[in-house]
Amino acid sequence: MRTMVTGGAGFIGSTLVDRLLVEGHEVDVIDDFSTGSLSNLADARGSAGRALTIHHLDITAPAVIDLMARRRPELVFHLAAQADVRVSVARPAFDAEVNIVGSLHILEGARQAETERVIFAASGGTLYGEPVPEDLPVREAHPHQPLSPYGVAKKAVLDYLVAYRELHALEFSALALANVYGPRQNPHGEAGVVAIFADRLLRGEPVTIFGDGGQTRDFVYVDDVVDAFVRAATRGGGLICNIGTGRETSVNELYATMVAQAGVEPATVMAPLRPGELLRSSLDIDRASIQLGWRPWTQLADGTRAVLEFVRQQLS
Repeated sequence: MRTMVTGGAGFIGSTLVDRLLVEGHEVDVIDDFSTGSLSNLADARGSAGRALTIHHLDITAPAVIDLMARRRPELVFHLAAQADVRVSVARPAFDAEVNIVGSLHILEGARQAETERVIFAASGGTLYGEPVPEDLPVREAHPHQPLSPYGVAKKAVLDYLVAYRELHALEFSALALANVYGPRQNPHGEAGVVAIFADRLLRGEPVTIFGDGGQTRDFVYVDDVVDAFVRAATRGGGLICNIGTGRETSVNELYATMVAQAGVEPATVMAPLRPGELLRSSLDIDRASIQLGWRPWTQLADGTRAVLEFVRQQLS
């Protein structure tokens, strides 16, 4: 099957590309390489031959519509995004240009290509705003009340997906992702805390803990997330499904686990909690279990160990 992955040089996207190639798909990657890297696709480029085609292209460029119409992908996995919440606050128009206008280009391209389904990477960490503790883990039926321009843009794309389904019979599945972590995640910029901790611990640099470290997140491993994307290619049509673990892990718990695994004595710097940071977060995954037949299998300690090993290899 011919598939297309936008943002396919990112850490989640490239892991998805690897999985699709192993399963025998022909894969087109679209990426502007602003945050993604060709190195993430090194294994795929070395083994895929003509089954992999990489297009250096920004989804905000109308040319992406023409490209999709020519390549005629049967499935489109749409992961490309401006993913930095802080950038969205500072530059909301830019965020909207990438995340809304860029996504509309992808939907228009899919419509013209007569694509069977678009699988969209939504944001479980921003979509639901700040639920009260008794609503955790939060379900998909919880009101969608994002508190950042990034979250607002992701919510808008969900509305466009519904409209395109009704107007053009373009099927979709949307995955509201929790805090995804794993090998290839960039420890710089708007990176996940697991990648940042691993990089600083193994470099022997001070590690900053914001607030008291008691804030919680739902950490889900990248291989588990990729499995959800693959399942969503044939299941969960017209639905938003949370993809997480349903478990809260505090920053302090995560840090203690990774310090023990790294075998180092780190210097820790305490800093004020960053404005707008959620205090608690976790996603209910019952719908994904029922509709996609999906559940996560990677334990946090196993996932963080894999990230530390990846960073060790990179540093050596």
